[in-house]
Order: sequence, then structure tokens, then C-alpha cells
Amino acid sequence: MAVAFLFALMIGSFLNVVIYRVPKMMELEWQAQVDEMQGKEPSQERFNLSVPASSCPKCGHKIRWFENIPVISYLMQKGQCNGCHTPISARYPSVELFTALISMYVVSVYGLNEISLAVMLFSWILICLTLIDYDTQLLPDSITLPLLWLGLLVNSFGMFTSLHMAVAGAMLGYLSLWSIYWLFKLLTGKEGMGYGDFKLLAALGAWAGADQLPVIILFSSLVGAIFGIMLIVLKRHERQNPIPFGPYLAVAGWISLIWGQEITHKYLQLIGV
Repeated sequence: MAVAFLFALMIGSFLNVVIYRVPKMMELEWQAQVDEMQGKEPSQERFNLSVPASSCPKCGHKIRWFENIPVISYLMQKGQCNGCHTPISARYPSVELFTALISMYVVSVYGLNEISLAVMLFSWILICLTLIDYDTQLLPDSITLPLLWLGLLVNSFGMFTSLHMAVAGAMLGYLSLWSIYWLFKLLTGKEGMGYGDFKLLAALGAWAGADQLPVIILFSSLVGAIFGIMLIVLKRHERQNPIPFGPYLAVAGWISLIWGQEITHKYLQLIGV
């Protein structure tokens, strides 16, 4: 378990890279498309998940391997850059530790097997999507679409639901939010959510199955409404500014995959069905 915990910490460190770099990669890609349309020479600067090497955004100090050990380096450096002593966000070690704890919980529930590996992969991807959407209100296709196809792949072996329920979940997941989007737009003339939310719910449906979509939609809507009202009341969010829905979908989808069948069974017992 100790080896698995350390491995999960390293995965968390990689997730930090994905969360920070994928939106910037998208921005650079969009800028390259604009430059091409305007007849400008595209930038030759390479920027991806591995290039350039990690560095301090303020002083440019190159982060050496011993400064990049998950959690430990942050504590050893007292949460500061070794070059300019600028504070480093506590979110980096938090993501690493949270990833490790979630992974260990999954292993404790399912054991060391292919189901555990699939759920951990599902969890890691949702962590990335949650924080990217929180930071930028973007749900990248480069992450949501592979998540959808992975859901269909694992359920082709009947891992969490049958393949036909997974396909139905993907289709109904997308169409349900797509329909709400267009209904809201026709009634108000405004866009209530982004297309990334449709794709994320389609991916969650592909993993958990069509029968879990009501649980995911209800739980995510309820939690989103509660947190949205709290943020507005506490004046930490302006009423007119959009609130990303992806994090609530991700939390609801994770809960549904782990405990969805149990929640549904308890609910049916409660109403006497």
C-alpha cells in the first residue's frame, strides 16, 4: 500500500501539470489559428505537457528534480520558490495528497485489480476536469472525449454496467443537457451552460450507465444550486458571472459510479418500490 500511495502522489504531481498546461495549450492553439487566418507566421515556441521544463513563473528558476518531489519538496521549501522566495500555491501539494487519498480509498474498496485501476483512472481525469473548469470555465475535448471512449471500452467488458446501457448513457447524457441548453436559450436568449458540460455528462453516462443519469443530474444540480447561493450570499461571486457546472457534475458522477446502485436501491426502498 505504501508503494501505491507514493505512486499516486506522483500521479497527483502529473495532474498538476495537466491542470496548468492544457488550458494554455488550448490558448496557444487558438492563437495559432487566428495568426494563420491573418496570414501571420505561426509561433515556433513549443509548449506541451513536457516542454518547456517547469520553472518559477516569476523569476524563471528551473525546478530541479529534488524540488519536484510530491508534497515533501513543498514542505522542505516552506512553500516558497528557492530562487525568489515567492510563495507557491498550497493547491499543488493538496492535489497530490488528495489524488493519493482518493486512490487509496478506491484500492481499499475494490482491491488491486482491473476495476480498481479503471476507477482510479476515472478519478484522476475528473480531478483534472474539475480544477480546469474551476479555473477557466473550460472542459477540454482532449480530456472529456477520451473519458467517454474509455467508459465505453471498460463497459464493453461489463465492468460497471452493460455496453448497451453505457451507449444509452452517453447518448442520453449529451442530449439531456443539450435540450436544457436550447430550452433555456429560447426562453431567455442567454446561454446557460457550455458544450463541455454536455460532453462530460455523456462521458459520465458511458461509465455509470443510463440508469444513473437521474442521480447525477439531480445531485449535481442540487449541490451546484446550494454552493452558488452560498457564494452569492457571502459575496464571493457576482450574480451575473457564470458558475462552472463541471465540478458538480464530476463529483456527482464519481459518487454515482461508486455508490450509485446503492443510492438508487435505498431510494426505491424508501418510496416502497
